[in-house]
Amino acid sequence: MAEITITNANFEQTVIKSELPVLVDFWAPWCGPCRMLGPVISQIAGEYEGRVTVGKINVDEEPELAERFGVASIPFVALFDKGEVVEKSVGFRPKESFDEMLETVL
Repeated sequence: MAEITITNANFEQTVIKSELPVLVDFWAPWCGPCRMLGPVISQIAGEYEGRVTVGKINVDEEPELAERFGVASIPFVALFDKGEVVEKSVGFRPKESFDEMLETVL
């Protein structure tokens, strides 16, 4: 399954009320490291389908969500479990680091 687009309108239902853990990538199209991370996030969405929801928040289009979670630098990836942020990372990281992050909630 591909990543889903998360907005202010669907955040509560998609992330906070999710039965599954949710990996959220805060990004912007002009951000080089974000573009590098994009394929990694897509791969994670495919590999963890049915076990983890993977979503993307464009910080230019959803500045309220970026502010709500204190996003100062992107890419910023947050892992939500039961509606709470349980792990986060800033900057480009290899897929293995996200695998390790996800193992904490699976």
